[in-house]
Amino acid sequence: MKKEDMNIVIVGHVDHGKSTLMGRLLADTDSLPEGKLEQVKETCRRNSKPFEYAFLLDALKDEQAQGITIDTARCFFKTEKRDYIILDAPGHIEFLKNMITGASRAEAALLMIDAKEGVQENSRRHAYMLSMLGIRQIAVVINKMDLVDYDQKVYESVKKEYLEFLEKINITPKFVLPVSSFMGENIVKKSDKMPWYDGMCVLEVLDEFECEQPHEDQPFRMPVQDVYKFTRNGDDRRIVAGTIETGVIRPGQEVVFYPSGKRSHVKNIEVFNADPIEEGKPGMAIGFTMVEQIYIKRGELMSIADEKAPQTASRIAANIFWLGKKNLAPGKTYFLKIGAEKVKMEVEKVKGVINSSNLDSNQEQDSVGKNEVAECILVTDKPIAFDLVEDIAGTSRFVIVDDYEIAGGGIITAALEDEAQELRQGTMLRNYKWESSEIAVEDRIEHYAQKPNMIVLTGPENTGKKKLAKLLERELMNCGRYVYYMGMGSYLYGVGADTKRAEEQDHTEQIRRFAEVANLMLDAGMILVVTATGLTQSDYKIMKTVIEREFEVVWVGKELTTDISPDMQLSDKDYEKSIYKLKNMLKDAGAIFRA
Repeated sequence: MKKEDMNIVIVGHVDHGKSTLMGRLLADTDSLPEGKLEQVKETCRRNSKPFEYAFLLDALKDEQAQGITIDTARCFFKTEKRDYIILDAPGHIEFLKNMITGASRAEAALLMIDAKEGVQENSRRHAYMLSMLGIRQIAVVINKMDLVDYDQKVYESVKKEYLEFLEKINITPKFVLPVSSFMGENIVKKSDKMPWYDGMCVLEVLDEFECEQPHEDQPFRMPVQDVYKFTRNGDDRRIVAGTIETGVIRPGQEVVFYPSGKRSHVKNIEVFNADPIEEGKPGMAIGFTMVEQIYIKRGELMSIADEKAPQTASRIAANIFWLGKKNLAPGKTYFLKIGAEKVKMEVEKVKGVINSSNLDSNQEQDSVGKNEVAECILVTDKPIAFDLVEDIAGTSRFVIVDDYEIAGGGIITAALEDEAQELRQGTMLRNYKWESSEIAVEDRIEHYAQKPNMIVLTGPENTGKKKLAKLLERELMNCGRYVYYMGMGSYLYGVGADTKRAEEQDHTEQIRRFAEVANLMLDAGMILVVTATGLTQSDYKIMKTVIEREFEVVWVGKELTTDISPDMQLSDKDYEKSIYKLKNMLKDAGAIFRA
């Protein structure tokens, strides 16, 4: 019978003995490759260097290319009860990134504290991160008791100080135990150096932790990682692929993708290099073929129609742990990554900031500094799908990218109302009622040798937008592209004629209808070139909600006169140079292909 598996993360302040404990567990549970311990000891003897168990980790990492079962993220040991995976988190960023993005999912944690140094800043910060990430099975390991002569008073003093802090962040550790990792005291067997302690050793504590129960009873959730189209040997399958987060799914069930609201029925459940299976469960990397062919994008959240639906919003309340070099602040664009989705994001408001090491609170602070925790309101440039942390923790977690680096992360605590809420409901109804063509998106891409895309040229009047758009249309057509230019005026005096008569009141409706027309043309496989004067960020969000595909916004003019965040700004009337830049933009977006 296969033993249980459990993921454990060991965290703590630098030099508090985390690596030594990991080395001891590997050695004392006979989890090392044969002869490795003796080899490392001999290397230390030859170099006149005292042996330390922490050296075992470095030695194994150096040999990972030779097939040893350890790497910079994980190492393995075993007891009679179960097999353990230790998640090595060398720093705040790595730990937060791995935990939130799902690269590693700790079921329990050991918090290491040096008995001599006592509780340090990172001791508190790591605990706060565990609290935010919902890890509730925690043991506090007070290490290096040999350096304080195994003194019970020192142990009790450190224990009291740390438990008082943990209580403030709603963490109640299941165990607190004194150890000496270096001397091997209270690691795999009880120590006789501390007769005043009558609790368990580390190994017994680990075996007392409970394995996380499978999430099969929760609503089905799977972030869509990608959609694959097969053509070889007559294979015409389109497979929606991802890893199941929660729930169970079977062929024949109706599924809904959020935030688009598109629906279909599962035809087959596919696995790599094997026959289709009859059931998909949490943790399985899997693929689905659909009965009704619908256009699905990476990042959507797949659910089952008659189960509880996820939340959708472009405005959310969140608790954030910030680790970036620069403060998290309103007025700057970041990227938010949740599941397989990545969207632009801004901070609307910082509602309160807490220093994670001393729990000092500041309700007046308007930005979030390094190692601070904050309650914020975030606004994304398009709707995202998620669950609240109390419902499904995994689909509530996100990370924030600043200047190409993961700089923080957090959990979503509430979906907030926004101006696009009613519009979003209408778009979901449209998608539900949509009559799909028998021609798949991939077939149009292959036929036209391009991916549908839209470039919106906006800016002040008399900046040459229309001329540039028409020259770009001509250039793309001469290159064999399926392309169309549509000026806002063509729409306003046609489809939007009734809204033109009451322009002030109906501006939102004008943009919505325009976006619906654009969405139809993109669905037909076109590259659409559009001009519109002075679009705002609010206009952009309406278009993002309505239009199913990605598009680019280009500001034409020297001065940015609205609050829109363009993908490119063209400030001179060198049309040849501008067309070159726009074509490269389409190439980078994958709309037209590089030679």
